[in-house]
Amino acid sequence: MILGYVLSGLVTGAIFAVMGSGLTLSYAATGVFNFAHGAVGFLSALLFYELNQAAGLPAWLSALVSVVLFAPALGYVLHKTMFGGLAQAGETAQIVATIGLTIALPALGLLVVDLAGLPSADATSLPRGVGPHPALSFEVLGARLDTDQLITFGFSAVAAAGLWAFMRHSPYGLRMRAAVDRRRLATLRGIDADATSALAWMLGSGLAGLAGVLAVSVLGLDATAYTVLLFASATAAVFGRLRSIPWTFAAGLALGVVQNLVAGYTDFLEEVTGLRTAVPVILLFAGLVLLNRSRERVAGSAAEDAPPPDHLAGLPPWRRRMPWALGLAALLGFTFLASEYYVGVAAQGLVLALIFCSFVVVTGIGGMVNLAQAAFASMAALTCGWAFSSGLPFFVAIVLGVLAAAAVGMLVALPALRLGGRVLTLATLAMALLADQVLFQVDAFSNGTIGWPVPALGLGFADTSDPRVRVVVLLVLIGAVALLVRNLERSASGRAILAVRSAPAAATTSGLSAPRTKIVLFALASAIAGLGGVLFAVSKGSITATDLPAFSGFVWLAVVVLQGVRRVGGAVLGGLIAVAVPELLATWGVSAHVGAILFGAGGVILAKHPDGVLTQLAELRHRRGAPPEWAPSEPVPAPPPVQVDGPLFRLEGVVAGYADSTVLRGVDLAVRPGEVVALLGANGAGKSTTCAVAAGDLAVTSGRILLDGEDVTAWPAHRRARAGILLAPEGRGVFPGLTVEENLRTWLPDPGPVYERLPQLAERRAVLAGALSGGEQQLLTLAPALVRPPRVLIADEPSLGLAPMMVRQVFDVFAELRSRGVALLLVEEKATEALAIADRVAFMRLGRVTWEGPRSEVDSERLTAAYLGVR
Repeated sequence: MILGYVLSGLVTGAIFAVMGSGLTLSYAATGVFNFAHGAVGFLSALLFYELNQAAGLPAWLSALVSVVLFAPALGYVLHKTMFGGLAQAGETAQIVATIGLTIALPALGLLVVDLAGLPSADATSLPRGVGPHPALSFEVLGARLDTDQLITFGFSAVAAAGLWAFMRHSPYGLRMRAAVDRRRLATLRGIDADATSALAWMLGSGLAGLAGVLAVSVLGLDATAYTVLLFASATAAVFGRLRSIPWTFAAGLALGVVQNLVAGYTDFLEEVTGLRTAVPVILLFAGLVLLNRSRERVAGSAAEDAPPPDHLAGLPPWRRRMPWALGLAALLGFTFLASEYYVGVAAQGLVLALIFCSFVVVTGIGGMVNLAQAAFASMAALTCGWAFSSGLPFFVAIVLGVLAAAAVGMLVALPALRLGGRVLTLATLAMALLADQVLFQVDAFSNGTIGWPVPALGLGFADTSDPRVRVVVLLVLIGAVALLVRNLERSASGRAILAVRSAPAAATTSGLSAPRTKIVLFALASAIAGLGGVLFAVSKGSITATDLPAFSGFVWLAVVVLQGVRRVGGAVLGGLIAVAVPELLATWGVSAHVGAILFGAGGVILAKHPDGVLTQLAELRHRRGAPPEWAPSEPVPAPPPVQVDGPLFRLEGVVAGYADSTVLRGVDLAVRPGEVVALLGANGAGKSTTCAVAAGDLAVTSGRILLDGEDVTAWPAHRRARAGILLAPEGRGVFPGLTVEENLRTWLPDPGPVYERLPQLAERRAVLAGALSGGEQQLLTLAPALVRPPRVLIADEPSLGLAPMMVRQVFDVFAELRSRGVALLLVEEKATEALAIADRVAFMRLGRVTWEGPRSEVDSERLTAAYLGVR
């Protein structure tokens, strides 16, 4: 019997493995965790079903079109329209935009089916599998399997082997792995990172399509089931650390086996409803906590998730508040003039707005994405209903409900002490799903499918059974929360939160407690969500375990972030929109799928404007009122004319910097073929920025960059590298996750000549570059240039951290390249080594070249002036 469980578990695990591998591939190559991965699988399964049923195509041909043509094409389109921009956006924008796609893509497919009059596709549809229909049964090692199961496992194994061969033995796979390892360095080696990302999205979507088609005979055409499949597959991806496809595939297979064994051999768990099916969620949470501690920023950082500028800062307080005062007056007028039904709709929107205020606290202020808010709301509502039904006064029941939500919030906050970013997001969702599938299914707590009755809130002169009273009560509560948020932001606690969000390490050294700050934020946010959950139950008159499912938090976050998660006004606007749009569509007789599609379009917009609608409106107003900038902030001299017989590589009047900080202030520099120009200067002079600008790694504000008289200023880094401009960056220019041979193959078709010149690299060709010594890594960086010399070599601090013997070997390489006509721009803080090889020298100070001339004219006085600023 156990063999049967293992074999059938391997089939289920194969689907987890394929979808998890696609998720890992796209995330590792682009940095975007695609919550819409399951939706891509659903669309592919839907197309397979319609091609087979409506068009009458054979099952194998329908599967081929869906998996090989449609899914990769969809991945490419999404990359061009959305994912390419998301790669540079903050984590919150990435999460919300892909959540929007999770809702919009299935809705778009179902709307097309409805409009085209194709066979109905819903949860009741029973699609066939790819194999014979009906499926044939076989006995394998004593276990009974059918043809669909065998085909699923077979295709999964072939897909895994093909993906491994592609990634390991093709130049495209090598480029993709290089981009995953060090994206910036990959562009400097001539690899088009955008094309690599597009390929990753196409392959990832193809794997999602394969998993969707293989699973369609089991899951049917239920879009929610494919989202659940995504999170089961995410468990496999997490155990692969979101980087290793082989480990992800193995973890997917193991997950399927474990789930089957738990279902077959844990009869003692029958009393705990839902625990068996929650195995992937439990393993997901355990894997996140144990294996994926955030090594980067935790809970947001100023670098990636900085607050948007306040475009209304110059307005007087009354002018800033006037639109909200007018909106409040309009809402109150609507409340007392409109029909009771529509006032009730507005009250529903304000209930959601109150819950959405919790996102303002934990995400807008704290910078942590928490998808468990629906669980907090359910916890409070169910606790309140249970307490009231047990005979406690209603007010006491409400307080108990809010306290229960706050307590659970503190429990959920524990992973936040260890995790950050997307990993924390997945951990909170895992806990929400666990509560949904296990805790809320306990009859003693939820009262089964009946739920608990919850009375109206009495105020003496009226109660909340009247929707008008409900609106007023909710407005008062939202106003109190807004005042609380405002005081929190302006208090010492608010400043501590901002410090922990922006720079956790610095905040800790300043005496601030990051754990306490995060726990307080989670507790406060969950209490607000819990209060909203209680008001939801009061408005409905009862509460059941299914009224506020865990996936509601998925959608709620997206709605409030689209409006503006940093402001309570965004929460209010989001709550009203969340109920108004479906109501209007129903009134006008428009398909509900249209609303979901519009929501997905909002996700695409968010990729370009990640701070929400309110901030975008304020920015538009600011631009209209701002005076035109007639002149630059500082004069830049006009560049001299290009000389026909001039240098091979030239920078003319280059101004560049980072964000609002200008670093280079009109740099002029030239390098001739077969010449070494040493660029010297103290720390902070702008030397490394000059290298980045020359290689195309940093855009210029003004000025020109010329290669053999051709203006290459607008060329991206990979195009400049292909034209012969090679940068050996500061530190080590190697891909640590690739072997020595794979590093060489990113630049050379055949690394053999390198091994002849540098036998020490030949001995270590199969060793990961990250395991080499510093000197060996620097030789590996420069070795390709010996075989395939670039036209221009830019070396940034090549002797940094090297032993004297290795420094001499590195500079011998430079001398050989000079003799072969390469133009070298050498940046060094150690003047002795640089001056020994240089033909000309340029000194930099404060972003300007202060002196340039032959090596023979450099003396101690000039060196002192360059490094100490002494004239």
